[in-house]
Amino acid sequence: MPQRLSLLSMALTGAEIRITAPCFQQSNPNARACVMANLQPSVSVSPSIAASPSPIGSGGGGASVTQEGNRRNMASVEQLVLDLCDPVLRENALVELSKKREMFRDMLAPLLWHSFGTIAVLLQEIIYIYPALSPPATLSSGASNRVCNVLALFQCVASHPETRILFLDAQIPYFLYPFLYIQSKTKPFEYLRLTSLGVIGALVKVDDSEVISFLLKTQILPCCLRSMEMGSELSKTVATFILQKILLDKLGLIYICSIPERLHAVGSILAYMVVSRPDQSAASARLLKHIIRCFDRLSDNPSACAALQTHLLDVLKDGTVDSCLADDPATRGCLQQLMHKVCRSSGRSFSDRPRLHE
Repeated sequence: MPQRLSLLSMALTGAEIRITAPCFQQSNPNARACVMANLQPSVSVSPSIAASPSPIGSGGGGASVTQEGNRRNMASVEQLVLDLCDPVLRENALVELSKKREMFRDMLAPLLWHSFGTIAVLLQEIIYIYPALSPPATLSSGASNRVCNVLALFQCVASHPETRILFLDAQIPYFLYPFLYIQSKTKPFEYLRLTSLGVIGALVKVDDSEVISFLLKTQILPCCLRSMEMGSELSKTVATFILQKILLDKLGLIYICSIPERLHAVGSILAYMVVSRPDQSAASARLLKHIIRCFDRLSDNPSACAALQTHLLDVLKDGTVDSCLADDPATRGCLQQLMHKVCRSSGRSFSDRPRLHE
């Protein structure tokens, strides 16, 4: 297990996030194809897998055809999982399983987890490129794509209700944190950062205090802050979403607000991202939405609300963000609510605050 590091530091809709591997990147064709110990001769299938609904479809007169198709697809996925333990076949198996993970999400995660030796093989792939992270950090696109496919499978495991807690109990998130501390902004490293954040995002997507409690015992906060500062627009958005989900949990809000330096670090990074947004694109608007919701949740804590009265909200008061919120009434309402709470805490009337468009 890698040493714990100690440093400071897709569609996105509404309050949910769906993180994918960087398959959409035009310059990353191999990752685009996936969207972003020896095995025993046969793989046993748990009842939950065998009972999973057909990914092919159903019809009144085609039940037997559907069942036969399910059996063939199941056999194909099982064989690909077996192929992971063959060094010659592993790379192709990683690509194909990453492609199929959405189609077979109900069965693939338990199959990966309960198949003998499979998780060890996937961790081996991750550890293998650790030396490339040391300065001067260099990593080929092929090596990056291969690990991104591994991370895509871990995302599948992290998001499944049967394997999520098992994934945490095995301390696997620690293996991903080195990818979140890298300072290089080159595409191969950025893809690793993004897909690693995707795994953590899959963990926090479902509101579960046990997940938040685990993450707070690790270095997830400095990892997110580093990604929010160093990452691409999409990496910033995913990292901010993770921070938002942490803050929405009562334990997470207390954790961040209990130490003034920690609160200041979080607030400063959030403000920095607002003023450093490169454009007024839809991606930038999604990022801004999560930033505002993080500020709003912070204002629920008295000490944090007092801090927001001074310098942390200046960037949101001067109308800089208004154009990005023109088509997002929900986030505009959230911002108005935030300003109201801050003004009320300071003893001023909300009407005394300058309007957002002034």
